[in-house]
Amino acid sequence: MITLTELKYLADAQSSYHILKPWWDVFWYYLTMIMLLVAVLAGALQLTQTRVLCCLPCKLEFDNHCAVPWDLVKANLNMSASSAAQIIIPLKIQNDLHRQQYSYIDAVCYERQLHWFAKFFPYLVLLHTFIFAACSNFWLYYPSTSSRLEHFVAILQKCFDSPWTTRALSETVAEQSVRKLPIAKSKAAISSPGSSVDIGASRQSLPYSQPGLETTGRENSSSVLDKKEGEQAKAIFEKVKKFRVHVEEKDVIYSVYMKQIIAKVIVFVIIIIYVPYYLTFITLEIDCVVNVQAFTGYKRYQCVYSLAEIFKVLASFYVVLVIFYGLTCTYSLWWMLRSSLKQYSFEKLREKSNYSDIPDVKNDFAFILHLADQYDPLYSQRFSIFLSDLSENKLKQINLNNEWSVEKLKNKLIRNSQDKIELHLFMLSGLPDSVFELTEIEVLSLELIPEAKLPSAVNQLVNLKELNVYHSSLTMDYPAVSFLEENLKTLRLKSSEMGRIPFWVFHLKNLQELCLTGYFMLDHHNSIYNESFQGLKNLRSIHLKNNLSRIPQVVTDLLPSLQHLSINNEGNKLLVLNNLKKLVNLRTLELICCDLERIPHSIFTLNNLHEIDLKENNLRTVEEIISFQHLKNLSCLKLWHNSIAYVPVQIGALSNLEQLYLNYNNIKNVPLQLFLCKKLYYLDLSYNKLTSIPEEIGYLTNLQYLALTKNHIEMLPDGLFQCKKLQFLLLGNNSLMDLSPCVGQLLNLVQLELIGNYLEFFSAELEECQFLKRNSLIVEERLLKTLPPRVRERL
Repeated sequence: MITLTELKYLADAQSSYHILKPWWDVFWYYLTMIMLLVAVLAGALQLTQTRVLCCLPCKLEFDNHCAVPWDLVKANLNMSASSAAQIIIPLKIQNDLHRQQYSYIDAVCYERQLHWFAKFFPYLVLLHTFIFAACSNFWLYYPSTSSRLEHFVAILQKCFDSPWTTRALSETVAEQSVRKLPIAKSKAAISSPGSSVDIGASRQSLPYSQPGLETTGRENSSSVLDKKEGEQAKAIFEKVKKFRVHVEEKDVIYSVYMKQIIAKVIVFVIIIIYVPYYLTFITLEIDCVVNVQAFTGYKRYQCVYSLAEIFKVLASFYVVLVIFYGLTCTYSLWWMLRSSLKQYSFEKLREKSNYSDIPDVKNDFAFILHLADQYDPLYSQRFSIFLSDLSENKLKQINLNNEWSVEKLKNKLIRNSQDKIELHLFMLSGLPDSVFELTEIEVLSLELIPEAKLPSAVNQLVNLKELNVYHSSLTMDYPAVSFLEENLKTLRLKSSEMGRIPFWVFHLKNLQELCLTGYFMLDHHNSIYNESFQGLKNLRSIHLKNNLSRIPQVVTDLLPSLQHLSINNEGNKLLVLNNLKKLVNLRTLELICCDLERIPHSIFTLNNLHEIDLKENNLRTVEEIISFQHLKNLSCLKLWHNSIAYVPVQIGALSNLEQLYLNYNNIKNVPLQLFLCKKLYYLDLSYNKLTSIPEEIGYLTNLQYLALTKNHIEMLPDGLFQCKKLQFLLLGNNSLMDLSPCVGQLLNLVQLELIGNYLEFFSAELEECQFLKRNSLIVEERLLKTLPPRVRERL
């Protein structure tokens, strides 16, 4: 038996799909119910009423018809001839049959002589009704379609219940009200004498369509959802995305719905063809010929089918119902074929609402929305709110604002190594509005933020000078671009995906430093893109960390005033360097990890160079160093982290050299000519293979920093202690046996490193180094104990 619970489930399942049933589906349902009633009524009559009544047996057959006995006929004729006015007395035919014999004849005549259509009419109507019902509801229970429909209905119900849907539609109404403001008022405002700048002029500063620059305003913080409602709406967005991906792949629902309509049209045609034809076979009188003469004495009987007239009426009414049903099926088939239901456009909704990014959908998703529109177009409007990225971004912004308050962000403020106040935001869904209330921010760092957007409120950050965007997608409003155009000095971009530099970068006319880390395409076939670099008129420093085969042409041709160029090629070989000659104003050049084997000759023409850094290349010899003498302004040379085996004697020609980095090489000896560079105040020879230092080091009277860490030096020359200005002396991890008492002559010594040597004791003359403190004396603890107590106390 079917329980009441199961019946309730079936009723609930039907009611949940009502939004997917157009008016013709509802009409089909009621027609099917009426057909079912016709079948039940006809069946009940057939079961309760006498089927066939046979009470007149035929005693005489003439010409295959039943005839009256001849003698009775003849007597009747004689009587009529003798007296025309005489009344004819009806003939009395006595059958002499038993009641059981009549019942037997009734049953036999019903089974053998009654037409099959008259017998099975109720069952045919019931069968047709079941076929129509099955065809109408098959798509609701077929596994491949029912799961999608259930998912859609469940999501749609949540869309209706979500406060975010109501809020978004309310904003649309408000937006339309704003658009209806008098045009004359806006014209008067534009053409007023006090405004000398045309509104369009501000947009002409951005002459072409730029991805990432949006004009929509930031969400009003006063109109927010609570945290629970926001999380529920966020979950609906995720479900809609997954549902769309799943349903747009195929057109299963469309195909099944189309096939079931075609099936109903075919059944309709069949019924209309055969039912009216067989309806004529339902007659009241039946001439029944039964070969049962041995039992009853008669062969032919005259019978009556008592349900003939009522069945004719019911059949005619049923044909009318089928005609209506068929016409409706034909209309629905025409509706399916007249336009492409596999495409659904939200164009009208995009025009009316402020969600202009609602995408068009296809296949089963489109067909479901078309069906929902036949019920009520409001359903697709509510559903579309959760298809819009703008709507989702607004929701994310509200949730983000709820999570990140001003107090919470203040706790993340730090003072970085450049002594600037920095806010570093990591792995957020966007930028909280409360960020723009922290006016003390000088450096804003955004890392792993997929959809960050700078609104016009960024102009509140009056101290912002540096922006770092690491693996994040950043867009901004026009007012934000205008603000950064005037205030931003340093920009760092880092990305692991290949792409172009965002167009808003080229409008930062006061930008002084640009750092690009990742796969940014600098030399692009688009001339407009390349020429955009000319807008960076104040750019003085550019850092490129990329896999380059040559120095980008846009850097050398369009940035001739560049003063600092840094290229980190991450170990890949930099092949073409000739265009370096064009950077005549270059003051600092860094070619790091470029797999250089020789010093590029194009460097020697850059007369304004002050600093050269060739860190982590593959240099083994630097014979070209003599050509540096033509660079009169060269003061800093960094050849560290290479494989240099020796320093050529021509190093002495670099008379203006002030800083020399030769650490992390394979140098065994230092040429005496090095000490002709009397302006040297910074010399780093650590992590080499030196065994001694020449006495001539004493000529470096300006030396302030000397690093000899991790070598094999056994003794310090006395000339070293003639460098009276020496402040930092790093001698750790060498082979020193003792420390000369002359160390006391280094009165300006601030830091002394001796750890990792073979010293047995310390000289008491360290007391003379007045600026040397305990935390700057890097030695083993046991050596400190060898100092006199008064020296230890002073330290």
